[in-house]
Amino acid sequence: MDISSYFSVWGKLEPATQQALSAAVMSRRAEVGTVLYRGEAECLGLVVLKSGRLRTYMISPDGREVTLYRLLDGDICLFSASCVLNGLQLDIIIEAERESELLVIPSYIFKQQMEKSLPLANYVNEIMNSRFSEVMWLMEQIMWKSMDARLADFLLAEAVLEESTALKITHERIAAHLGSAREVVTRLLRYFQQEGLVELSRGQILLTDEKKLRELAG
Repeated sequence: MDISSYFSVWGKLEPATQQALSAAVMSRRAEVGTVLYRGEAECLGLVVLKSGRLRTYMISPDGREVTLYRLLDGDICLFSASCVLNGLQLDIIIEAERESELLVIPSYIFKQQMEKSLPLANYVNEIMNSRFSEVMWLMEQIMWKSMDARLADFLLAEAVLEESTALKITHERIAAHLGSAREVVTRLLRYFQQEGLVELSRGQILLTDEKKLRELAG
């Protein structure tokens, strides 16, 4: 199976490494809501998201979820193969947010090739640095940014992802992304509506003043 287009480093890999990775790839489909990986579970393997959307999140001791990052078409999910990285233990969950088509390389094969190939190992480090940067950015947002600013930022980002200002998303789902309580999100959205930033209806949020939302998001 041809996976060369998903690895920017592919041209730098030895032919034997290319052949081993290509021969090991398996296809998999995931319905919406399918949990692909839990931190305590056995490694899933290196996942390439061919199409769809995956959500990576953590659950706090009191049961609240917070989204770390999302994976879009063409992205590589390295944390699903965290066992190939010595000393890395992450209690995260990866689920399909949309119906997704995946390409999976078994962990043991990917680890073998990574140990043989310096370009592949360097590429893995680049991906890890990128993901950790996203997580650190999230931590900074949680620590230093007000909840109304985070909510405004989320709504704007969601509009970009969905390519629409009419968002079909529940208050509970937003709370899960932001690591907050549904009641807090509902209260803030009602305030946004009073200020003319959004219009609320059952199962939908319409962004009516993106400029003010951007100002609020900072």
